[in-house]
Amino acid sequence: MDGGTGSELKRRGASMSDAAWSGLAARDHPALLQQIHEDYIAAGATVITTNTFGSARSCLRATGSDASFAQINRQAVALAQHARKAANKAVDIAGSISNLPPNMDPRQYPPPDQEHAELRELAELLADAGVDLIATEMLQHPEHGKRAMDAALATGLPVWLGVSCRLDARGGVVCFDNPALTLAEVLAALVPMGPALINVMHSDIDAVSPAIKLIKDRWDGPIGVYPEIPYETEPTWHCQVMPAEFAAHAQSWHRQGARLLGGCCGTTPEHISALTAVLEKPQASSNPG
Repeated sequence: MDGGTGSELKRRGASMSDAAWSGLAARDHPALLQQIHEDYIAAGATVITTNTFGSARSCLRATGSDASFAQINRQAVALAQHARKAANKAVDIAGSISNLPPNMDPRQYPPPDQEHAELRELAELLADAGVDLIATEMLQHPEHGKRAMDAALATGLPVWLGVSCRLDARGGVVCFDNPALTLAEVLAALVPMGPALINVMHSDIDAVSPAIKLIKDRWDGPIGVYPEIPYETEPTWHCQVMPAEFAAHAQSWHRQGARLLGGCCGTTPEHISALTAVLEKPQASSNPG
């Protein structure tokens, strides 16, 4: 899979929105966004994600851009499609849907019926624009997560469930931005909805292995991993997990059963290139003869 898109836009100097993160980039930085998709494909990604994580109508409304909802989201899909065509490789495009509240403030979630309708609107647009699947991302609450999953499943496309977690002070696996809820509680609510794959995404690296175990206890289908890594932007860009170290972690998750591997915030094309290299390297034979 590809790596971080929003963080990569920021690393390359794109302006970001407090209300919608990278949700305006398809309109404001189209050439840069397409180049990032192309760079991830060149690094070995066979799945790229549309830059629609922060472009549901509620987030765009908070920026004053909701009148451009269709234009921004269709452009995001088109840029991913242009990148795939330019690369001339077999690449799937995952349409991203999240439960990101405006300004990343849970108090600004729209009312339940409105939230569901706006997620359904985004899912239908992504499907109509030609994505190959829907990737729900950072689902960290049973009720908000159900609305996103229901909206995605209604398209008839394959749906990936993306959950995000960290470890609490006692080593428990809790939701990344909502530590009052455990990952187990979210899985109990969302796994029965029937995703095609479950991703541990935008999660702390040290939480990934215990999260995979929790998922395997509840799910016998395919598992993916694309975590975030710590990074700083001031005074200059600096990520705290180098590509070779990231690739070594990915190998351990692969041994644990993960079959889709990539990165989220903080990861770069260099991280995906290193991951690709170790996963494609022929394994040494256990029988030298």
